[in-house]
Amino acid sequence: MPTTPLRLTIWNEFVHERTHPDVGRLYPDGIHGVLSTALQQHPELRIRTATLGEPEHGLAKEILAETDVLMWWGHAAHNDVEDAVAARVQERVIPGMGLIVLHSGHLSKPFKRLMGTSCHLCWREAGERERVWVINPGHPISRGIDRFIELENSECYGEPFGIPAPDEQVFISWFEGGEVFRSGNCWTRGSGRIFYFSPGHESYPIYHNPLIQRVIYNAIHWARPQGVEADVPRRAPLEQAREKIVPRGTSVHKPNGTLQ
Repeated sequence: MPTTPLRLTIWNEFVHERTHPDVGRLYPDGIHGVLSTALQQHPELRIRTATLGEPEHGLAKEILAETDVLMWWGHAAHNDVEDAVAARVQERVIPGMGLIVLHSGHLSKPFKRLMGTSCHLCWREAGERERVWVINPGHPISRGIDRFIELENSECYGEPFGIPAPDEQVFISWFEGGEVFRSGNCWTRGSGRIFYFSPGHESYPIYHNPLIQRVIYNAIHWARPQGVEADVPRRAPLEQAREKIVPRGTSVHKPNGTLQ
């Protein structure tokens, strides 16, 4: 069992649970509440939650500075997320903060900024069966999962999915209507790891499923910072060079490193 503390922030826009009675019955404390409760069994996790309606959406600079991995669920209010907050998330991922994007978060501002593509897909909401196939059984995110996860009811996502080619693909989903979808994908941006996992429509109890919870837990550990933040930008003074250098030519910089 991992013992090194890992600081997790679970972000949820928390709209459907308060405006749609059926969703509220499934997730009375919000999707973030279900995930937080499920993950509390792992003592190494230091969990906080944040929602859209909080000041700065609960993601002030100080909060993100104290976050190792950020989890993101959004759907109805992507455009209500302030651009400055989305940029703040992107800026934390580049030096090493992990990001886990769930379900309809594929159209969230932070994810789209980090992917640089449309992130659009095909979808159908018919409560059909989804079979989440493990296609990379040696990957740490699939640890503890057999050949597939069967979900009795799910929202269908289908290809083409407007994402850049994943660095690694862990899951692919098949749906009862015949579609397939790249449902578990990994990228690295700078030093930060990103995992997108599609199962999790708010109308179904998918986040109550222990196997889905296991995938998310595995992803948290995979996405955690892998080292120290790069010490850049940084001026390397002449006197600190490992070998003696005789300066040649002109410079457009002042002795303190600023431009003239």
